[in-house]
Amino acid sequence: MEVQQFYYDNKIVKKFLFATMLWGVVGMLVGLLLAFLFLFPNMTDGIPWLSFGRLRPLHTNAVIFAFVGNAIFAGVYYSSQRLLKTRMFSDLLSNINFWGWQLIIVAAAISLPLGFTTSKEYAELEWPIDIAIALIWVAFGVNLIGTILKRRQRHLYVAIWFYLATFVTVAVLHIFNNIEIPVSGMKSYSVYAGVQDALVQWWYGHNAVAFFLTTPFLGLMYYFVPKAANRPIYSYRLSIIHFWSLIFIYIWAGPHHLLYTALPEWAQNLGVAFSVMLLMPSWGGMINGLLTLRGAWDKVRVDPVLKFMVVALTGYGMATFEGPMLSLKNVNAIGHFTDWIIAHVHVGALAWNGFLAFGMIYWLVPRLFKTQLYSIKLANAHFWVGTLGIIMYALPMYVAGFTQASMWKQFNPDGSLVYGNFLETVTEIIPMYWMRAIGGSLYIFGMFILAYNIITTIKRSKNVVTDELAEAPALERVSKHRVAGEGWHTWLERKPIKLTIYATIAILIGGIVQIVPTIMVESNIPTLTSVKPYTPLELEGRDIYIREGCVGCHSQMVRPFRSEVERYGEYSKAGEFVYDHPFLWGSKRTGPDLHRVGGKYSDNWHLNHLYDPQSTSSGSIMPAYQWLVKNELDKSKTEDKMRAMVSLGVPYTEEEIINAQQHMLDQGTQIEKNLYTDPDFATTYEADKKAGGADFVEMRNREIVAVIAYLQRLGTDIKVKDSEMSSTNN
Repeated sequence: MEVQQFYYDNKIVKKFLFATMLWGVVGMLVGLLLAFLFLFPNMTDGIPWLSFGRLRPLHTNAVIFAFVGNAIFAGVYYSSQRLLKTRMFSDLLSNINFWGWQLIIVAAAISLPLGFTTSKEYAELEWPIDIAIALIWVAFGVNLIGTILKRRQRHLYVAIWFYLATFVTVAVLHIFNNIEIPVSGMKSYSVYAGVQDALVQWWYGHNAVAFFLTTPFLGLMYYFVPKAANRPIYSYRLSIIHFWSLIFIYIWAGPHHLLYTALPEWAQNLGVAFSVMLLMPSWGGMINGLLTLRGAWDKVRVDPVLKFMVVALTGYGMATFEGPMLSLKNVNAIGHFTDWIIAHVHVGALAWNGFLAFGMIYWLVPRLFKTQLYSIKLANAHFWVGTLGIIMYALPMYVAGFTQASMWKQFNPDGSLVYGNFLETVTEIIPMYWMRAIGGSLYIFGMFILAYNIITTIKRSKNVVTDELAEAPALERVSKHRVAGEGWHTWLERKPIKLTIYATIAILIGGIVQIVPTIMVESNIPTLTSVKPYTPLELEGRDIYIREGCVGCHSQMVRPFRSEVERYGEYSKAGEFVYDHPFLWGSKRTGPDLHRVGGKYSDNWHLNHLYDPQSTSSGSIMPAYQWLVKNELDKSKTEDKMRAMVSLGVPYTEEEIINAQQHMLDQGTQIEKNLYTDPDFATTYEADKKAGGADFVEMRNREIVAVIAYLQRLGTDIKVKDSEMSSTNN
């Protein structure tokens, strides 16, 4: 049998590892800043690009796609070559993958703080960056599949199955969720509206967690846990059941993010059913990983790599138990929109993704640089500091979530809300936010320990990372058909194209069953004749609302609960959102729901609230948006935006588009008149006019007026009984 020599490409692994550590520090520092903004909301006043609403998507994107994404690529490039006994298919594609991904991250780090966002959770990046992501992801996929096709190991190990499913599914999710109509170089509108947009987004959002934060890490788990423990995976059969059941069931679970919303009931129930079923394959994977360590617990006690991996698997088990539990409607009614969800997400992110990445880094670096880790004691210190950080982060957020849910739903004997002022529920959990900030500080301190330990390890090593010589027999031809005694799955493991096709079919079924009827069957989204398109000024105000990330703290979805109807007004109807490109239902209530805010407060109240939230709502942790009062409204693209909306089915007439500038001036002038009715405002306005001189911009032409127009429109398309519109403070 011919034995062939070849070289593993270790340099690309090194690049991705360095990027993982760099972006990990950056993403976590942004997260820590956000945690302190809950405690000191005026800390970045007057700096738009450091406001909470703009930094929140930067944090999530940096941690998910920069930190975790680079860790995935590092692990995949290292393990794939060794599992397939070959060098990567193309060094050029490997480097395009690396540098292209870093450029995308830089583009995100620049564009998000500048306010260029689609507002869709985990998919906030605008259309040019979306195209770049698709191209780089395809380059990664071609490289992976090309490597598989030229392999010297006939049967594909379970880790490769998960890598293939990750590539295919993320590509499908990314493309379908980000179908947009561009308006300008960095502005677009989702082709989906309202309920349809919500379903597609959470089909993507849930499965971005599934197929970016879970399946590739399961592949890494199946490779690195046995390697670190020097033991085979516990059960081959369990890995088969785990893989196929997980990828089939996971794709159906997205609607559990939209329970009790305007989403059709049948879609919600499907999401619940499959979410509950998801517990079994998820725990099957955790059990397979933990039982791989049977007989190796003495090693676990002294090896920091295995310690990180054990806690990672435990965190995965906790998060994947909690997810199905939160999908039960009675539990979801309590947890949704609260800080419980923040705790849930971070148990998965900090423990499962973070700790598995840390364990992988500690295992890989000494091998790449052919040296010993500088300090086992520091690695152990990192483990304990990081573990304490996770606990001190998550537990207070659980307490905060339960506190919020309880306070929001309490009634007096006379039927009124006990805590009618939303701010009472905010001030009650401030101590929990302090604990969260301390926990986050500990976690990132552990990250600094890792960085110091790894940098010192590399500096003390006299070796540089080089391509690694390896040898393996050439792959021999065998029958394309199953041979005697060969199991069906064993046969499939030597058929990568068929395996990929079957995996694609498995993940497409759920998406097709849920999304196609919602989009294609009009009766699923009943129309309301009273619902009209936004005026040109309201459309501009909505875009500013999106730019500033207001959806990160405010929902626009009143659920059919007595407590919410009493607090906010009539529950939301599917037909109210037919012109919303994108939808803005939100996923967290740091502030109150805004779907029925239109007409509740005066124009001047909104202006003062946005300029200085504490002036209208003492104790508010909302940041100030002073630049909205100062900035001139850019009206140069209004007609283009309206034409884009027309192409999406919004019934603007050509006359309305032609007269858009005059309509904006008229509506802005009316709001300006309303503001003048307040003597304090008039005095401030005249002083502003005098100070501004020749550069003075009339109030009717400022961004704040467009935002006020949008806020005053919300929830006014349907008639609501006055008794259901409670005047609660923000």
